Amino acid sequence: MSNTKKRAYNSTFRNTQAAQTRARILDAAKNLFESEGFEYVTIEKIAQFADVSIPTIYSIFQSKRGVLRALMDEVFPKDEFDALVEKSNEAVSPEERLLYSAKIARQMYDAERAQMEVLRGAAVLAPEFKELEREREMRRYTRQEVTIKAMVKEKSLSVNLSKNKARDILWAFTGRDLYRMLVVEQGWSSGEYEKWLAQLLVNTLVTPVSLS
Repeated sequence: MSNTKKRAYNSTFRNTQAAQTRARILDAAKNLFESEGFEYVTIEKIAQFADVSIPTIYSIFQSKRGVLRALMDEVFPKDEFDALVEKSNEAVSPEERLLYSAKIARQMYDAERAQMEVLRGAAVLAPEFKELEREREMRRYTRQEVTIKAMVKEKSLSVNLSKNKARDILWAFTGRDLYRMLVVEQGWSSGEYEKWLAQLLVNTLVTPVSLS
C-alpha cells in the first residue's frame, strides 16, 4: 500500500472515530439531561457515561453550553433544512414561498418535539439555553428576510405592511409558541397546524388579487 493510500485510510478512519465519539457524547448528554436535569449534569459526568476523557469533550464542544448547542442544532438535520430553504428560494410565487415557510416550521418543531422535555427543562433553569435560543431566533429572523425581500421586489406584499413589519409577522407566526399551543397543548395534528399556518401567512402577508 502506498503512503498516499495509507494517509487517506488513516484520515478516513480518524474521521469515522471522531464522528462516533461525538455521537456517543451527545447521546450520553441527552440521556443525562433528560434523567437528571440540565443544571445538575457536569462535563465530568457526561465524560464518564460516554466513556471518553474530559479534555475530549472540551476539545469538541468547548463547554456544556456547546454540548447543548449541538443537541439543539442536530434536532433537525442541516441537509434536510437546507433542502427546504432552497426549494423555498426557488419558489415562483409568494404563496408557494409561504407554504414552504409553514412546512419548515412544522418539520422543525415536529423534530424538536422528541426532545421537548430536555429543552423545556433547560429553558426554565439554564441561562445558557436562553442565550442559545436568542441566537437561533436571530438566525431564523435573518434567514426569513429572503422571503420578504422577494415579495417586496415582486410587489406582492400587502400594501398595509411595511417590509419590517411583514418580516416581524413572518418570524412571530412561524415561532415555536404557536406550534406548542396548538399541537402539543390543544392536540392539533402537525398537518392541521401546517395547513392553517400557511393560510394565515398568505392571508396576512400577500396582497389580495383584485377581481375588478
